[in-house]
Amino acid sequence: MKLIIQIPCLNESQTLAIALAALPREVEGFDTVEWLVIDDGSTDDTAEVARRNGVHHVVRHPVNRGLAVGFMSGLEACLRLGADVIVNTDADNQYCGADIPRLTAPVLAHKADIVIGARPINETEHFSWLKKKLQRLGSWAVRIASKTDVADAPSGFRAISREAAMRLNVFSAYTYTLETIIQAGQSNLRILSVPIRTNGDLRPSRLVKSIPSYVKRSLMTILRVFVIYRPLALFFYVGSVFWLLGLATGIRFLYYYLGGHGGGHIQSVILASLCVTLGMLLYMMGLIGDLIATNRKLIERIDVRLQHLEYRQAFQPTSREEHDHA
Repeated sequence: MKLIIQIPCLNESQTLAIALAALPREVEGFDTVEWLVIDDGSTDDTAEVARRNGVHHVVRHPVNRGLAVGFMSGLEACLRLGADVIVNTDADNQYCGADIPRLTAPVLAHKADIVIGARPINETEHFSWLKKKLQRLGSWAVRIASKTDVADAPSGFRAISREAAMRLNVFSAYTYTLETIIQAGQSNLRILSVPIRTNGDLRPSRLVKSIPSYVKRSLMTILRVFVIYRPLALFFYVGSVFWLLGLATGIRFLYYYLGGHGGGHIQSVILASLCVTLGMLLYMMGLIGDLIATNRKLIERIDVRLQHLEYRQAFQPTSREEHDHA
């Protein structure tokens, strides 16, 4: 069994060595533990710091492509390297490296496909009161959207099985945390939360530059995931709002028209027709989106099967090789 711990980085030369020093070289249940750093277009010597501190693999982007892209590049590299379980953590040493066995244990026991570390939000001193409330509100929204029981959705400290890593696809360049949970929930992957510890704040968050910006980006991410994974439900509900508004407006016009006062309410007819038409268009968009989503699911199945085939060819010996070895 191989565990690879991956760390997405952007100009982390000041904190990376501290984070690496806390990572384990051995984890119970694994024969091999390796480290992988994703250098997302850093302009400092992040890659050199990684190599000097014993990192086994470094993936480099020539330009900054965003945290989500860096996360996916790491997963793809870990799968190519034959990882059975992948642990993702941050380079700012926010998460306690000694808690990695807590994350991997449920995956090894086949109780979960993805395990997310739940931070002690209320006890985290460098989180403002507003940020704590927004973290809990965001996690609640993701639980509703994903139909999972994730305690700390924005947490990047997570363990992922090889099968789950093959199925994950992130479309946003901003962050992977919310999208992967909703996607995993829609794909019926088992997600579990475990309590973990955190360390002191070494630098300000680069993801949350301002609370309004973070809320806006998070809401757009959730909306985009719904458009991709549940288009029929989304467009049906939105279309129904316009259709019912048009129906109510049309009934209002008929009431006045039958009472002999319809001449002054022509605007209601126009509004009713526009709302009903818009509602029907949204229904059609939902149907088209559902057909596209069905094709996407078929493509994802093909992609997973190809990844399984590549893994078997690269890491599992053929019957002839087993006979020769014997």
